[in-house]
Amino acid sequence: MKKFLALLIALVMTLALVACGGGNSSSGGSSAPAPTDGGAYDALDPVALIGADSTGKGAAGQIFGEYVASRVEEITGGKLTIDYHPNGDLGGDADLIRQMQNNEIQIVVCQTAPTVSFIPEMAVFDLPMSFAKYDGDTIDSVLNGDNDFTAALGAAYEKQNLHLLGFLQNATYRLTTANKNLATLADFSGLQIRTMENANHMAFWQAIGAQPTPLAWAEVYFSLQSGAIDAQENAADTCVGASFQEVQKYLACTNHILYCNQICISKAAYDELDPAYQAALEQAVADAIAYMRPQLESIDKDNKQILADGGMTIIEYPDSFFDEVLNLDGVKAVYSKIDSDTNGLASLLTDALG
Repeated sequence: MKKFLALLIALVMTLALVACGGGNSSSGGSSAPAPTDGGAYDALDPVALIGADSTGKGAAGQIFGEYVASRVEEITGGKLTIDYHPNGDLGGDADLIRQMQNNEIQIVVCQTAPTVSFIPEMAVFDLPMSFAKYDGDTIDSVLNGDNDFTAALGAAYEKQNLHLLGFLQNATYRLTTANKNLATLADFSGLQIRTMENANHMAFWQAIGAQPTPLAWAEVYFSLQSGAIDAQENAADTCVGASFQEVQKYLACTNHILYCNQICISKAAYDELDPAYQAALEQAVADAIAYMRPQLESIDKDNKQILADGGMTIIEYPDSFFDEVLNLDGVKAVYSKIDSDTNGLASLLTDALG
């Protein structure tokens, strides 16, 4: 009986190790490192951080942040933990970033746009169509790689008492829905499109001949339905959530702005961490990015199919279309302005992308 119990216990432990170590796959199919037993951290005092986001329930940002929290606890055997608060529990994006700068909370996940008010250099992500011709692996190698662009952007975070940990994306973008067949650049002329109230975004649409119109989100569906505006732009999942397939005929894959979440930590909190904890946190972020990227691709593909099944015609563009747009004098002027506003980061990003 004792031998049987011993064998049973050994089998259970083996299965548990397989379950813990084999579930997190990167986009290339490799498994994330198995969690340690915390032995490397036995001599360290436990540390508890607070993390937060203000995304919608079940959004990619929430899943990303919660996975980082779970993974770092696994890696350190529970010695480093993140008390994670999603969905605006601790405030909106601006509130969260401000609290993080003051080290009242330590980690924030959010999209790139809200960070511009705190880190002006983040306006580099307003560069229109800068990522449009690249796949997720190429973009990831730039945004999470070791290069002049990430070094300069990381330094910009440090100046604002923050430490950049990484970016989550997989070549998913903001797209354009319209009641007009936007087959060529000329078709954008006079297009009344609802945009974010962002000067760089509006300047881009004006440069390609459209008429950008900031509008409260609650008014967009009915304005499209009535014909007060012709178009709007958002990621595919947002378009499905708003049921735009009911009031729009076309989904144009303009890929003009990258759909991207950043994760960062208070510089004071990061600097106070033991180097072993810093490495564990960075590994947790890398594992979470590898885990989430295939999901982003699936979410984007599935939602595009929902829009198509709802009656929308999907318009895909060749690289020559993006080259045509990027060669417009007005678009070049937008690039020059953003490059100036970001202390040359636009040029560094363009060079890094090749």
